[in-house]
Amino acid sequence: MNYKHSFHAGNFADVHKHVTLLALIESLQRKDNPFLVMETHAGAGMYDLRGADASRTGEWQDGIGKIFAEAKAPGVVRAYLARVRSLNPGGVVRMYPGSPVLAAGALRPQDRLILCELEPDTHAALRQTMKGREGVAIHQRDGWEALGGLLPARDLKRGLALIDPPFEAGNEIERVAEALIATHKRWPQGVLAAWYPIKDRPLIDRLHRKLQRANLPDLLVSELCIHPPATGTRLNGSGMVIVNTPWKLDETLTEATAWLHDHLAQEKDAPWRVEMPDASP
Repeated sequence: MNYKHSFHAGNFADVHKHVTLLALIESLQRKDNPFLVMETHAGAGMYDLRGADASRTGEWQDGIGKIFAEAKAPGVVRAYLARVRSLNPGGVVRMYPGSPVLAAGALRPQDRLILCELEPDTHAALRQTMKGREGVAIHQRDGWEALGGLLPARDLKRGLALIDPPFEAGNEIERVAEALIATHKRWPQGVLAAWYPIKDRPLIDRLHRKLQRANLPDLLVSELCIHPPATGTRLNGSGMVIVNTPWKLDETLTEATAWLHDHLAQEKDAPWRVEMPDASP
């Protein structure tokens, strides 16, 4: 695998994904009983935006760089920004938390976090980043396989699985659909969330139709585009599809995604939406 998330950390897609993740965790915490969060492709957990990789692309400047200093934002966006700022006390963004750090910081003592990362160097970096944190289990394991091997947990019925592959292989959209369908069959009460890149619409529309036709319950799509999805040659947008959407999450994400679009979109006709996906051909 050639993918290194350090080139893309803190970009608009990370912002969208991480705000959605915190909204999901916040929704699950409306009940006192504990739950599990599992991530299939965890990454290193922390990224230096002034380092060589992030500096080479500069993608973070069109993501967290645009909103780091914003004082007014919807509640879940404020919570996200507060967590990023806590790592950058000088008031200038440099260190950016990946989803493992954001999730671990948001979870309660009774909740648990499972992180899977197969690539050896990235796995070692993740272990170092998460060292000393309670309630965190880290596996050097293929995330696709781990969905079947680790879920459902024997002692925790509630929870969230975040599926976030690098999308290097051409078939990963299909794998996302298959993983969501199979994991729901094994863990029908689990909340499932998968991230996907938006380059052009046809492939994404096929994903949504497949999930709708599998009768997965309470489907919700949150999409944030910074360019119109008219070409497949660049990353135009970020998408999240959720199974077993928690109560009122659609309202939280609608407010948050609209705000992110206002602050991050680079073209006026770049779309955004939070709604049930369309199953029509």
